[in-house]
Amino acid sequence: MRNTAKFTTAALAAGALTLGLTACGSGNAATDTSGPLIVAASPTPHAEILNYVKDNLAKKADLDLQVQEFTDYVTPNTATQDGSVGANYFQNQPYLDDFNKKNGTDIVPVVTVHLEPLGLYSNKVKSLDALKSGSTVAVPNDTVNEARALKLLAANGLITLKDGADNSATPADIAKNPKNLKFKELEAAQTPRSLNDVDAAVVNGNYALSAGLKPAKQALALEKAENNPYGNFLAVKKGNEDDPRVQKLAKLLTSPEVKKFIADKYAGSVVASF
Repeated sequence: MRNTAKFTTAALAAGALTLGLTACGSGNAATDTSGPLIVAASPTPHAEILNYVKDNLAKKADLDLQVQEFTDYVTPNTATQDGSVGANYFQNQPYLDDFNKKNGTDIVPVVTVHLEPLGLYSNKVKSLDALKSGSTVAVPNDTVNEARALKLLAANGLITLKDGADNSATPADIAKNPKNLKFKELEAAQTPRSLNDVDAAVVNGNYALSAGLKPAKQALALEKAENNPYGNFLAVKKGNEDDPRVQKLAKLLTSPEVKKFIADKYAGSVVASF
């Protein structure tokens, strides 16, 4: 049986955060290098990849690996910072930079593992050209992923962003909007659930997979993997990079076995970055 715990944002709201995180680990998971390495992860594909390592590779490497699943993009970093978990695996560099800046945390990447291309999906149209004037498009509401979503739309000719629009771009940075698209800003996890209520939605790769979407086949538009800055990595609190457990996991996550697992399981919807 896998040592996997699932948490939702709602379950950790209104003051329960500290108590819930303390209960995640026994002692301080980040400093007790003699105990298991507890890694916080998004369910898909991160926890799936970690559980493949746990079930097939960790024992031979003498690594006691435990996986805790979180369905939001905040708690894994909070838990890593306070030591409730020893590492996390769910995010990219622009998101982490923004999180550290806003929250005063000092979390750092260890090794990049994969890319989940961001995609535009629709239950109402089958092509970009079919999007009508005035269509509503759902986009993630966190700083980095909203900018990333707008860049995807711009790269596919739906909008034009102002010169200098960066990783904090919002709809206010749109210079041209020929289809007069309207934007509905939602928590990233909610975007696939909005597909029946909007004309299209930009969905992060992990949430698309969790919702049963097939990015490589169903996306109206999909990020290109080449020179993409949004690779997802294993991360720890600064100072814990040389933890031998973390180093073992980093090596396993970038092994030929994991590369083959990603290629076989996700068929292009998730792409190894090593």
